[in-house]
Parts: sequence; C-alpha cells; structure tokens
Amino acid sequence: MEKRKSIVAGFDIGGAHLKVTRAQDGRIVEAVTIATPLWLGLDKLASAFEETAPIYAGADLNAFTMTGELADIFPSRDAGVAALLDEISSRFPGEKLIYAGPFGFVGVEQAAQLSTDVASANWHATASLVAKLAGDALFVDMGSTTTDIIAVKNGAVANDGYTDAGRLLTGELVYTGFTRTFLFGVASSAPVRGRLTPLMNEYFASIADAHRILGVLDEKDDRHATADGKEKTVDGSTARLARMIGRDAADLTPPEWREVARWFSEQQLRKIHDAASLVAGPLARDVPIVGAGTGRWQIRRLAERMERRFVDFAEIIPADDAVRGEASSVAPASAVALLAGSQL
Repeated sequence: MEKRKSIVAGFDIGGAHLKVTRAQDGRIVEAVTIATPLWLGLDKLASAFEETAPIYAGADLNAFTMTGELADIFPSRDAGVAALLDEISSRFPGEKLIYAGPFGFVGVEQAAQLSTDVASANWHATASLVAKLAGDALFVDMGSTTTDIIAVKNGAVANDGYTDAGRLLTGELVYTGFTRTFLFGVASSAPVRGRLTPLMNEYFASIADAHRILGVLDEKDDRHATADGKEKTVDGSTARLARMIGRDAADLTPPEWREVARWFSEQQLRKIHDAASLVAGPLARDVPIVGAGTGRWQIRRLAERMERRFVDFAEIIPADDAVRGEASSVAPASAVALLAGSQL
C-alpha cells in the first residue's frame, strides 16, 4: 500500500490579506493570497477561509501565524489575538498549532496566554526558516504594506527588537510596502520640471500606482481597490498620481510621469536602505540578502545598492516550480507550513 502523504496547511492571517499554503511531504505545492480587509469586519476573514478551503482540505495539521490583530476593529492587540484564536478554534476542529516566536509552535490555549509573542510574529517564522536554509543572511520580506529586515547569523534569528514597537525602533520593521502604502508615506514632495512640488496630503494615490506606471507591478499582487475606485491601468494610475501634485494627467508627458513615479519608488527604497544599513551591521560583507514577498523587485535593487548578492526565498525553499513565486509572496504562510511539517 502506498504511504499516505503528510499534508500541512500554513496560514498567515493579515489585516489586509489571508495567505494560505499547502505542503505535502515537506514541499509547498499550492499557495494563494486573498484580499481580506479585516477593518471591515471578521466576516471578511470567514469568507476568505471559505474561499481558500480547497487549499487546506484534508490537511493533517494546520499551522497559523498572524498580524491581523492590528486591525482597528479590535480595541487592543491582545483582544485581536484572542478574537483570531476564537475564529481558528471554531473553524478548524482538527490538529492546529499557532506560531509564538521564541516559544515555537503552541496549542490554541497556550497561545492565548502568549499573545505578545503570537502577535505579528510572522516575520520570525520566515526568518527562522531562512536561518535553517541559508545560515547567515540579511532577510528582507517586502509585502503589500510593510517590510521586515532581519539579520540571520550562525543559523539563528539575530533580531534586536521583537514587538512592532521594538522593531520600528531598530529598523527591523519599516512601515512601507509594495502596493498599499500611501504616496505621502514615502515623500512629502516630488520634483516636477525642475521644481520641488509639495504633495497634496490626501489619499489620492498609492505606491502601486507608481509601480504600475513603471511597469514593475504584477497585477495579481494589487488586490485592493484603487484610491478613487477606478481602473488599474497606467492611464488610471497617472490620473491618480497627477492629483498628488495638483495637476491633471494631460499636464505632463508620459516620460515625465514615469520620472515622477520613479521618484516615489526611489524614496521608498531609500527608507528601506537606511534601515537595512542598521540591521546589517553585525553581518559580514559577503552575506547575501534573501528576499521574499511581493516587493522582491525593490529588494533586488536594495541588494545592488548594498553590493550584496540577492537570493530569492523562492529558490531556496522546497516547492513545486509552478508555485515558487507565489510561495515566496506568501512567505510566512510557507514558513509555518514547512516548519510545522518538520515536526511531524
């Protein structure tokens, strides 16, 4: 009789997306991201769980990490963790584990007592997997909303901060991402025909618009509505970008708009570079940057700027070739599936 394959499902419950992976015998075979605006209610998470059910169907073990406790429907992080644990308990009656950072995987009841360690620990899960696979590295995961920058040394996570507040202070958490970041979150002005123009301090456009204009955005990575609710096209993005500097799209030529878009992407990269320079301090010069997330295009540029070799997380994890890219984009979900699976 053929031996049954062990199946582990990995979940990263975020405030904007639910990311789910399926690992069979220690190899990622499916990965998916679903827009899940938790700020609109927990029913969004329930719908996302239902939509992703085929990915985790028949799993021997379900492994979870989360950042969704930050959603403003919860009065505190502790309350958010408790609410998400309740959702997990009610929907997944079988074997399940919660990632709790330095405590590793724990059951739901213990996780409820370790909410500080469970909250936003997804970066620690991915960095722990990178430590096992790469040894020494500067690990950078840029998602839709945030960027994690973690030193990995001697096969272990060498973090300085742990909580969101602590990591914001150390540079290990930079609150900027490849699609959802507001443009005034990366710059307060932009050069237009030789004049530095202050921005309209309004949510007229996001960094996804800049990256779309530059032609470096994979549309499947931009899963939320645009600032004006209109089309996700270069023309649509140009119109939104124009509003940021008090203009209409017809006021500049397409090459000029690309220069404006390039400015915003560059300003974002500078923020990440500043933080990465701090975090990389204890690492040797020949240590590579391991990049994960939807913003790997930006991380490759960071590696060039820091004169470090770039290694894609997608290339070092065990995964089917057809899903490597998506498995990297949902790196924490891949990490908890693989790490939990190694315990079976």
